[in-house]
Formats: sequence, structure tokens, C-alpha cells
Amino acid sequence: MSDFQNKFIEASVEQGVGVIRLNRSNARNALNLAVLRELVAVLEQHENDPGVRVIVLTGGEGNFSSGADIDMLGTHTAASYSVSEIRSHYETIRAAKKPMVAAVSGFCLGGGCEIALSCDYVIASDSAVFAQPEIKLGIIPGAGGTQLWALRSGATEQVSAALEGKTVTAFDARRMRLINQVVPKAALMQAALSFAQTLAQRAPLALCAAKAATRARWRMSLDAALDHEVLLMSNLLASVDAHEGIAAFLDKRPAQFRGA
Repeated sequence: MSDFQNKFIEASVEQGVGVIRLNRSNARNALNLAVLRELVAVLEQHENDPGVRVIVLTGGEGNFSSGADIDMLGTHTAASYSVSEIRSHYETIRAAKKPMVAAVSGFCLGGGCEIALSCDYVIASDSAVFAQPEIKLGIIPGAGGTQLWALRSGATEQVSAALEGKTVTAFDARRMRLINQVVPKAALMQAALSFAQTLAQRAPLALCAAKAATRARWRMSLDAALDHEVLLMSNLLASVDAHEGIAAFLDKRPAQFRGA
């Protein structure tokens, strides 16, 4: 196991899983520029580490994140936000190539909710609450919130989230398919790590290709996404791991995937 630590982020790597923990508990893990910079820096380390196959992002058992620091948002003008460093960091998180699992407890609001919903799989504790409350401040979600709710749970819930800024419990979020799983608070990290370690046993190239294929519908027509899937599959067929996976199946033995 390897560990490294920043001021606002704690991170470790174990059994193919990179864990990133927001560590600004005195501010309910509110997101300022320093937090986002550290988060993206550690995320990029995990993305470039061949020993990391899956990434778990969490705020621990307290709060995932109460959202962006209001002071940070107040520094922007109409012209500056669209080209801001803040927006760039959120785009980097959404563009991560490796599968990401969000382990959410407590508040998951605003920008924090947008980060969680940018992950591929969301496991929440029974204490978690989700919301995009920006409308109450006279603004709207600006890092994907108006779209990510709709992609996961449909347009009806998107409208409620964006126009009402309503808060939903973990159980309601699961019912509306916003998240994937609800577990007791004390079991949150074990559930997230167990799921991530199961994924980490799969072929690394195939994991990234599967993520890329499922996300193609975020930005492509159905026909284009289907063509993209074929391209990804074709490339995988030339990989060492694909040959190993097929051979292992025929030999009735566990596959030894190398990420090549």
C-alpha cells in the first residue's frame, strides 16, 4: 500500500484501487480552488499510475461535500466563469478515463453533487442527502448539475433539481435512479472498496473502454455511439489481455490481466 497526502486531500493505493478522500471537514468539505487543484492533481496521478485500475472518491463518513465556497463563486463575472480554472477542473474530473466510484455520506450538495454524479457508480450511506441548491442563490448549477441529474434519473427529476433546488435523501435518490446503492453509514467505505476491488480484477484496457463506450451517449447520437463502441471493441481484440481472457476461459483458469 502506498500513501501520499496534500493539505485538503488524503489518498492511497491498495489492491488496484486508488482512494481519494476530501479532507476539509471543518468546512464540510466545501470546494475552493485549493481543494479542486489538489483533487485534480491526485486524480491525474491515479490516472497515470498503471497500478491503479479503479478510483474511489469520498469525503469519509462525515460529509461528501457541501458544495462550492460561495466566496469563490462571488469572485467571477459574467465573462470569467466560462473560461475559469474552476470549470476546467470539473471538466477534468468528468473526463477521467478510469472507472470512478463515489462513496457518499452526509451532505452532497451543489458542486459536490456534480462531482459525485460525474463518477460512474455512486454508493451512498443512509445519511446522505443530495441537492443542487444553486437556484436559492440566484444562480444555477454550472458544472454539469442540470444535465447529470437528467442523464441518471430523467428530465422530470432534472427540472425539480434545477428549478426547486430540493434536497433528496439517499433512499429517494436510489428510487429515482440517481445513485446505484444505499448502505448503512458504517459500511460505506467497505462497500465502495469491495465493489472497486471487484472491478479492479477486470482487464484494465477493457474497463476504460467500457467507460468510454457508456459515456459516448453523453455527447453523441445513438448511431455515432454504436460506431464508437465497435471501434473500442476492435481495438481491444488486438490486446494481450483479450487473448489472455479468451485463453483463460477456454483453459478454465483465472485470467492474469496485465493492462496491455
